Formats: sequence, structure tokens, C-alpha cells
Amino acid sequence: MRAGVLTVSDGVHAGTREDRSGDTLDELLRKEGFDVVRAVVPDDETAIAAAIRELADDDALLILTTGGTGFAPRDVTPEATRTVLEREAPGIAEAIRADAIARTPHALLSRGVAGLRGRALVVNFPGSPGGCKDGFAVLQPALRHGLELAAGDASTPHRQT
Repeated sequence: MRAGVLTVSDGVHAGTREDRSGDTLDELLRKEGFDVVRAVVPDDETAIAAAIRELADDDALLILTTGGTGFAPRDVTPEATRTVLEREAPGIAEAIRADAIARTPHALLSRGVAGLRGRALVVNFPGSPGGCKDGFAVLQPALRHGLELAAGDASTPHRQT
């Protein structure tokens, strides 16, 4: 199964910062058996949306973004993501935030979203390795089932929530 990791960071894109968050997500996904493709874009709404579209069109069934979900003026990942989603999955972002609030009040400032573009699940994560690791731990238990449902796998029973 193919997954994409999209790092949204002016510094990483310019080569002045290390992509620790992207590396964290890459490692977590590979441990789950995913083939991972990576992309880096600056904090630019058009570039973010184009990268998500490209990853989804290249058969990534899961796209995890890292960075650009806060209050800074250039944090536009949620807005860009919404422009390419066909259906939102608010429960995912809500669960990630709820879990993070138990660790830090700064989680209240996260504006990440999640949803589907075709069969691809797109989830915004914060731009920190710890936030990515903690958020993935929230997503992981429901991930396979959600991807099977999104793919339209007829053998997957629909489990009511």
C-alpha cells in the first residue's frame, strides 16, 4: 500500500531545516508496511494543494501532511487541504486534537483537518516530531479499516461507530 508524506515548511523546502517531522512519519508508515513517497513544499496554499492532488493521483491511499496547521500567518495547510478534499472526516482531526490537549494546552491552536480525495485519506499533522508521533498513535488503530472502506473493498464489513 502506498502512502505519501508531505512536509509543509519554508525552511525544509529552502534546505535550511532538517525534515524531522517528515522522517518521523516516514518511519511510522514503513513500520506499518506502507511504501512511502515524500514531498516537500513551502508554506504556500497553491503548492500544498497541488502536492496533495499529485500524491492522490499517483495512487497514494494515505497522505499525511506535517506543518502549517497553527496560527502563524503562513500556516495555510488546512485551507489548502480543504480545497482538494471531496469529503471531510472531522472525527480524525478532533480525536488527534483531543489527545494532544491532554499533553499541552497549545493543542487548542491546531487547525488540522482530515478527509478523503477519491480513495485517498488525507490527514494534517502538526510540524513537530512529537506531534506527528502522538497523532499517528491516535490514527493507527482505525487506519486499515478506514482505508479499506475508502477503497470500496466489498469484503470489508461496515462497522457502525
